[in-house]
Amino acid sequence: MAAKGNLEHLLFYINGKKVEEKNVDPEIMLLFYLREKLRLTGTKYGCGGGGCGACTVMVSRYQVRTKSITHISANACLLPVCQLHGAAVTTVEGIGNTKTRIHPVQERIAKAHGSQCGFCTPGMVMSMYALLRNKPQPTLEDITEALGGNLCRCTGYRPIIDGYKTFCGAPDCCQINGKGKDCLNGDKSEEGLENGHPELFDKENLVPLDPTQELIFPPELIMMAEGGGQRTHTFTGERITWVSPVTLEELIKLKASHPQAPIVIGNTNIGLEIKFKGVLHPMIISPTRVTELYEVTQTPQGVSVGAGSSLSAVRVLMKELVQELPHQQTEVFRALLQQLNNLGGQQIRNVASLGGNIVSAYPNSDLNPVLAAGRCILRVISERGEREILLNKDFFVGFAKTTLKPDEVALSIFIPVSKQGEFVRAFRQAPRKENALATVTTGMRVKFFKGTSKVEDLSIYYGGMGPCTVEATKTCQEVIGRPWNEETMSHAYRLLLDEMVLSPSAPGGKVEFRRSLTLSFLFKFNLEMRKQLQEMDVTLDDIVGELSSAVSPLPRELQPSVQEFQEVSLGQPNKDPVGRPIMHRSAICHATGEAVYCDDIPKSLGELFLVVVTSTRAHARIIKIDFSEALKLPGVVDIVTAQDIPGMKVFTFMGLQEELLAEEEVTCVGQIVCAVAADSKQQAKRGAAAVKITYEDLADAVFTIEEALEKKSFFKPQRTLERGCVTEAFAKADHIHEGQVRLGGQEHFYMETQSCLVVPSGEEKEMKVYLSTQYPALAQESIAETLGIPSNRVSCHVKRVGGGFGGKAIKTATLACIAAVAAWKTGQAVRFVLERGDDMLITGGRHPVLGKYKVGFMSDGRIVAADMQYYANAGYTEDESLLIIEKILLNMDNAYNVPNLRGRSTACKTNLPSNTAFRGFGMPQSLLAIENMITDVAMVLGRTPEEIREINMYKGVSTTHYKQEFDPANLARCWEECKEKSDYQSRRTAIAQFNQGSRWKKRGVAIVPIKYGIGFSESFLNQAAALIHIYTDGSVLVSHAGIEMGQGIHTKMQQVVSRELGVPTSLVYITETSTTTIPNAPPSAGSFGTDANGMAVKDACETLRRRLEPIIQANPSGTWESWINKAYFERIGLSATGFYRGQDLYMDWERNEGQPYAYFTHGSCFCEVEVDCLTGDYRNIKTDIVFDIGRSINPSIDIGQIEGAFMQGMGLYTLEELQFSPSGVLYTRGPSQYKIPAVCDVPLSFNIYLLSGTKNPKAIYSSKGIGEPGVFLGSAVFFAIKDAVAAARQEAGLDAPFSLNSPATPERTCMACATPFMQMIPVSKPGSYQPWAIEL
Repeated sequence: MAAKGNLEHLLFYINGKKVEEKNVDPEIMLLFYLREKLRLTGTKYGCGGGGCGACTVMVSRYQVRTKSITHISANACLLPVCQLHGAAVTTVEGIGNTKTRIHPVQERIAKAHGSQCGFCTPGMVMSMYALLRNKPQPTLEDITEALGGNLCRCTGYRPIIDGYKTFCGAPDCCQINGKGKDCLNGDKSEEGLENGHPELFDKENLVPLDPTQELIFPPELIMMAEGGGQRTHTFTGERITWVSPVTLEELIKLKASHPQAPIVIGNTNIGLEIKFKGVLHPMIISPTRVTELYEVTQTPQGVSVGAGSSLSAVRVLMKELVQELPHQQTEVFRALLQQLNNLGGQQIRNVASLGGNIVSAYPNSDLNPVLAAGRCILRVISERGEREILLNKDFFVGFAKTTLKPDEVALSIFIPVSKQGEFVRAFRQAPRKENALATVTTGMRVKFFKGTSKVEDLSIYYGGMGPCTVEATKTCQEVIGRPWNEETMSHAYRLLLDEMVLSPSAPGGKVEFRRSLTLSFLFKFNLEMRKQLQEMDVTLDDIVGELSSAVSPLPRELQPSVQEFQEVSLGQPNKDPVGRPIMHRSAICHATGEAVYCDDIPKSLGELFLVVVTSTRAHARIIKIDFSEALKLPGVVDIVTAQDIPGMKVFTFMGLQEELLAEEEVTCVGQIVCAVAADSKQQAKRGAAAVKITYEDLADAVFTIEEALEKKSFFKPQRTLERGCVTEAFAKADHIHEGQVRLGGQEHFYMETQSCLVVPSGEEKEMKVYLSTQYPALAQESIAETLGIPSNRVSCHVKRVGGGFGGKAIKTATLACIAAVAAWKTGQAVRFVLERGDDMLITGGRHPVLGKYKVGFMSDGRIVAADMQYYANAGYTEDESLLIIEKILLNMDNAYNVPNLRGRSTACKTNLPSNTAFRGFGMPQSLLAIENMITDVAMVLGRTPEEIREINMYKGVSTTHYKQEFDPANLARCWEECKEKSDYQSRRTAIAQFNQGSRWKKRGVAIVPIKYGIGFSESFLNQAAALIHIYTDGSVLVSHAGIEMGQGIHTKMQQVVSRELGVPTSLVYITETSTTTIPNAPPSAGSFGTDANGMAVKDACETLRRRLEPIIQANPSGTWESWINKAYFERIGLSATGFYRGQDLYMDWERNEGQPYAYFTHGSCFCEVEVDCLTGDYRNIKTDIVFDIGRSINPSIDIGQIEGAFMQGMGLYTLEELQFSPSGVLYTRGPSQYKIPAVCDVPLSFNIYLLSGTKNPKAIYSSKGIGEPGVFLGSAVFFAIKDAVAAARQEAGLDAPFSLNSPATPERTCMACATPFMQMIPVSKPGSYQPWAIEL
């Protein structure tokens, strides 16, 4: 064995090129190595914890035993470089690029419009590529499974699936290598048409997949593996020594010598501890080459699986055993397989080991309850010899603790075959259907005496019900020996309720829900066993209907989808791209990894990395900041505090003032106090951890809206908007109803975290700033103020943004200011890229809102008066909160003409991170309240919400509550067409029939409309500029004020230039957005970017065209190039600026009137869901959206925006949940705790229809803004869930309006269903305990 400190030789391949390293630091992950050492920046940092898939690569290894090569997808952020000896790594750059050849995997996601911001695209490509290397003709299920570990915040996933299902290889499935019939999208009834409509992309001319053209596995690695002679590797870094033994004997000795050293195989546990919890292990043992840990031995009694086997390998093994063995013997195997299907993403399953999963002993483990219930045995080894440990309640002794001795190594797990009369089941409930840690999970096993229903043995284990896996011992003991019938099980439910007890303050919260799940799972197990007994002719229970509704899975098969858009007019020239579904201009570069984002910019000499130190207190006085220890650490260069700011110490924006760095007092956990500049990211992180801040806590911290109301903690002014006389109207109404709805916050979760790079030029105080922002002009102005220099010394550059959604406007400017101060102080370039957890902690998100309403209505459904009150949780500074509460009031009518309407809105000042702009800007919160009010009215009157909506919808030319006139004709058309396309009436009837015959599964349906105003009521924001150069070769360079962040604005501008100048899009290049070319530009926000910048670009093109007109007229048969060449020699200017001065929009809050919008975008959304009342889980079965977007400039981009916004809205209203501790600490700081929609959440049938025959004279080419409105349509899922819950409650005798707050998580949905099991759970009295998390 190599001695500590020896230089070790590491050999592996990356993209076919040999890599040799000496003594790699064990803390260096492959992601860092690829990006920093090899400059392969296509592999992205998204979360650092293996939860988003942005860093996916393929790892290939030669298996000596089978003489085969395995290919797996893996997360580079968790893969230590020192573990790669003998491996071949393939990154997105290695499979294709624009200079050589585009791989079919890259081409298809691009051409199918599956890339918007593009940041997640390389990860998607590599997950799919790894699948195709293993299975060149996959099924649709294979594809969705492969993509299950990848997140996308932009697209809504549908186009990604559509692009990749063209690889499906079944005889009648999809496109085979780009040719054939697409069974999932219907037969083509006409040439170039799909379902009789034009296609978004051409499936006929795709590059075929040719497996023979892939990179071969390096022969050197095969020879190295076959040659044997492997030896122990020891790698020593700054803090950690990594030892990789070859033999089991060496492993045992190592563990005996270093009993506290953890064993690492997949690094999915220890890696996270080191990275996120600061745990330091001086030595790590990685036995990935010890063959005994991977052996599989099958006997008649069962199968022994090596502890090092990956979860993916175990899953494959379980599938094989289920197929090979008699059904009766496979009970445990099938239960394990069921859990493995949902455990983590594919990348995690490919590396995480079975033994590691067991000995980690996490409280909500999916596998441990099944292994324990199934009487599985863990075989361990040490210098004292081998021993076998039964996996049971005695093995799991506490949080992450087992009875395993420190020097023992898990060798294998024996999984027995099941016996006659023995049955095993597994159940789980998680915040998201797949790739999410379980809330509660269970394994249950029962054995009946032969030929009877009498219980011989029973084991029930739960995860998520304590600090470790727990057994329902008393319940099992009471049931054993009794007949399995309703009397016995009713007794068992009561026993279980007393046995599975959680403190109301238990970690993880959701106490009532978790306790109810234990009962629900036992009930499901009861029904399944009664069915088994019935099939065995032991009992004659008639439970077929009840069984099917309780234990049948929710639907999951993807159905055909439709994207219907308006064709261009017959007279439009073929060369005119406007109105055509043009691929995103950067899609190919996204897919190849060549697209450059802020953190992809190469490092400059002497560049420093910045990490901020944030407050750990919600409200406290700063007594002392001690950074003496930090400055002693290697690599730490300097510390930046408020004292170092040469100019203004506060950030200013439209009257807002916010401290850049806290100086005397902190007012939230996460407020930035100082920053550490160091030579590397890791050194800066260690420096930040070494900074010690002494606080003196201050009283009266405010976190919730209720606390703010009690203490009158508000930002001024509070707004009121009213028309008619609400008080008089209430007196005349037939009915009065009061209610409220609460909407939680939402994290932006842009895939690219906040990033900036500040480079001082060294001359005349000039600063070049490269950043990921929606508002470069604000960053420029703010940096100049902070440094005390003129704005003309600061240039801000934005190539592209990896998702923004409003979160990269104000917040990015403040962060850039801090980085600029660091660059100013040190005189060196400073890179500042937030880690995901810090980004979520610091930057805030969508405002949580409490909406209260009082409504007066007539018996015929007419609403005559409504009084709305909105309270937004703003956080510790104003940010854009006052603008947002204004938008809340402007949007509060949605699509309804309420003659007497009053709204009041308040921004509550709390000690939480400041919330900010988010896609929709107050509209999603505002509209939820009025739609919830309408649902309540419908319940009171015994009618459907859709009837009430129709009765009260705007009709004919109308005036809003702020006195702006508009025509709702297209609103009505969207509504009617949505009803028609969705077959609403028949679906309502079918759902009623379904619910009547289904006790535990209920379906619900909803249609919601939207009226969304486009434009800024602050008129100065309604402007844009453009600069266009034509070069003598005829190529065109365009710079405009818009930021490309996935919404396709650059592509649309390319189309505008192509039409206006009459040149092909291939001649038009869109350069970066820069304050040096376009000064004083407003933010790219409000769905207004194309409207404003399109007109500015058009204006510049018209100027150039006028100049060229004499040249063209003189030589009409000439070419574009000849005209430009002639113009140059004629000294005609080939550069022009364009400008757009938008409408004079305004809102007068004193007079309660104005014209804050240029026009309205309309839409309607139908959703049908199925809800499991016992668990709260749901499935979005069908979504149909009809949208009026005028005449689309690019249907593929606009449809993608609608789908992505809908999915983001669905996340807001049903899934995404921010959780704070009672002391104001954000718990949900990454994808493992905060769940955004994934592939598993895509509606099974997802159809988009763009309203035909519409025009909009107030925007370019009669188009309409589309980026934001679709978010609210996600609420249709919320109201469909509420409709299903209402059906469940009705069956329980509860007919009155009820509260269901947003998001409608499984917890809230299950509790609202009021099942008998939920009603059994005792409710703790509020105020008698401190909850684990506060409700905002």
